Amino acid sequence: MQAIIIAAGESSRFWPLANGIHKSQVFLMGKPIIYWTLKGLAENGIKDAIIVCSPDSSMQTMLEQENDLGMRLSFVAQEKPLGTGNALWQAREFVKGPFLAVWPNKVNAGELVKQMRMKQEETGAAVCLAGAKTETPWDYGMARFDGDRVVEIAENPERGKEPSRFKVIGAYMLEPDFFSYYEGLEQHHEADFISALNARIKNDPAAFVELADDVPALKYPWELFSLRDILFSSAYFKPEISKTARVAKSAVLAGAVRVEDGAVVKEGVIIEGPCYIGKGCEIGYNSVLRGPVDLEEGVKTGAFCEMKNAVVQKNTHFHSGYIGDSLFGRDCRIGANFSAANKRLDRGEIACAVKGKKIMTGRVALGAIVGDNARIGIHAGTMPGACIGSDVVVGPGTIVFKNLEDKSAVYAKQDTVFKQGD
Repeated sequence: MQAIIIAAGESSRFWPLANGIHKSQVFLMGKPIIYWTLKGLAENGIKDAIIVCSPDSSMQTMLEQENDLGMRLSFVAQEKPLGTGNALWQAREFVKGPFLAVWPNKVNAGELVKQMRMKQEETGAAVCLAGAKTETPWDYGMARFDGDRVVEIAENPERGKEPSRFKVIGAYMLEPDFFSYYEGLEQHHEADFISALNARIKNDPAAFVELADDVPALKYPWELFSLRDILFSSAYFKPEISKTARVAKSAVLAGAVRVEDGAVVKEGVIIEGPCYIGKGCEIGYNSVLRGPVDLEEGVKTGAFCEMKNAVVQKNTHFHSGYIGDSLFGRDCRIGANFSAANKRLDRGEIACAVKGKKIMTGRVALGAIVGDNARIGIHAGTMPGACIGSDVVVGPGTIVFKNLEDKSAVYAKQDTVFKQGD
């Protein structure tokens, strides 16, 4: 069996992270997210994957560097973001037989393949879908059943008219004849994948695998926390201290902690797992890391830095301060005494502004979300859920209350300057 991995699109709702790259190229536990999806496939016998990406994507270069999985990887470009059906259509010439169409964020791909194969063998169905229960069916494609088989996907049904409680997730086992159904559609549009799938299963209903839990679609940046937690709970996360790491005798490491090659953990540090500390990281004197925390290669903290529930990309440096429930991109520089407020005063649910719309995050604890190469001065801070774009400058003593677009700058106003002797 082959896999087609759909990694095209602009990842615009994932802003301010994934600047210039697809969101599946963000790193967790030392590897891009898509790597963990490929690893699950490879470990379950799928050694041939076709990756659909944007024309200017760096995906191929990245995965050629990261491919230690013995997989054959082919790359095709989707020239315009015209939806899932169009993305699959670009890969049709590479398909030789049954295939799994899957999203690159499915870090549980190995378990998905196992369950879907078993269901196909049990039922003899040509098509197999996977899904999970949802409390918001109007946001998803919902399965309509005839007995235990799926006969239709209802896309974003009206409230009260949903055909079941089960949403269909981004994993589909299909036959090559899917492409003839897609080609035969009277009209092509962004949601035409569902139209072709419905035509395919109309007279040959699909088998269905019910999942206890779903992997987040990675639509929004805060869903990165959930993917990290899934990986931390998997067999891929192995607590260990590298022989080339330097951990001070006075440091306290409790719970599941992995410290990679060349990392330095200085005197007085307290780390509560689960925690991943990447290659060449440096954790400064008397810092506290309260897991789950994921620090990618080259991350540094100064003395007396506290982190709680954070994901930080490569080569970002902090001084002292508090980083709670926060996400940071690559190559940021954060000044001393920075504080990321992570809870509202009324302890209510935190909202984020995404593409000009207010989105409820479902979280009561969410700090800063910061893009690549941000520069934040001393004594600065952020309000809960504030997003700071890439290449942004936040001046000393400035509190960020709302989103800052890429390449912008903000400084606290100084109303009064006293001369010496006044």
